[in-house]
Amino acid sequence: MTKQFITDTSQRQRVDRDFERFLYQERGLCKATVLTYLPTVRIFLSEHYESGKIDLSRICADDVTGFVTQHAYDHSHGVTCIMTRALRTFLRYLYNQGKVTTNLAGCVPRVANWQFSTLPRFLQPDEVDRTLKHCSRDTSRGKRDYAILLLLARLGLRACEIVGLKLQDIDWEAGDITVRGKGAGQARLPLMQDVGEAITTYLKEGRPRCSSQNVFVRHQKPVAGLGNSSTVSWIVSCALERAQISSPHKGAHLFRHSLATRMLRQGASLAEIGEILRHRNPQTTAIYAKVDLNALRTLARPWPRGCV
Repeated sequence: MTKQFITDTSQRQRVDRDFERFLYQERGLCKATVLTYLPTVRIFLSEHYESGKIDLSRICADDVTGFVTQHAYDHSHGVTCIMTRALRTFLRYLYNQGKVTTNLAGCVPRVANWQFSTLPRFLQPDEVDRTLKHCSRDTSRGKRDYAILLLLARLGLRACEIVGLKLQDIDWEAGDITVRGKGAGQARLPLMQDVGEAITTYLKEGRPRCSSQNVFVRHQKPVAGLGNSSTVSWIVSCALERAQISSPHKGAHLFRHSLATRMLRQGASLAEIGEILRHRNPQTTAIYAKVDLNALRTLARPWPRGCV
């Protein structure tokens, strides 16, 4: 077998492009998923082959397990799961393309996942309002970030859905917005007045002129759509810091959990919450039952008498 070398940046980019093309054409993955997979592969290659020739055929099991164990503690459970899925996909790709002689996908450690073992992380309603209030709208970037935060807080959008939002997805006459979720799923959601006003202000006064069809774009050259979901999470983290809100979790999903929790406490059913959040599996919504303490108290069994 011919050894697969990457000798310079251009060749490294070629491998990156070939893998990206594979994800789109062979796997049929959506853009949001591809954008979450590629950074893991880039980091894996750059860390193990910082300089000189890269011999893909010499990737071994220790390289794989060492990479995962090194980075698993730096990320949340969800991000770690994405990282391991991306690495497995890349290793299967290398094997199927004949670039390695052994399928090392099985060497990627699995991330333990005990269903319903944790509580969803969320903000109190006043903390959500405070975060929005402290988002400065005096600058073009501030107008963008405020519109993004409103989409997270009012509609519970995922970060990848905001990254993939197109100008043509907003129907101003009907007053709704088309959200392209996981896989090929789509949903139409009502465009609330404050959300619509924030997006309008950004498009008219803050969005740089460019050819991109993405609603939200970078505010530095080259002007293009947001890179990936981590950009949205970074915007959330900065907003929480400005509002002086301390939270162990600072990602975009924090607002999604906060919306679900608020709806539940206002009397919405789990089925209604699942419809708004576009959950395909009812079990995904069931975790929010754990934060409804009043309902859980009715299920609690009395403490046995005589127990010390």
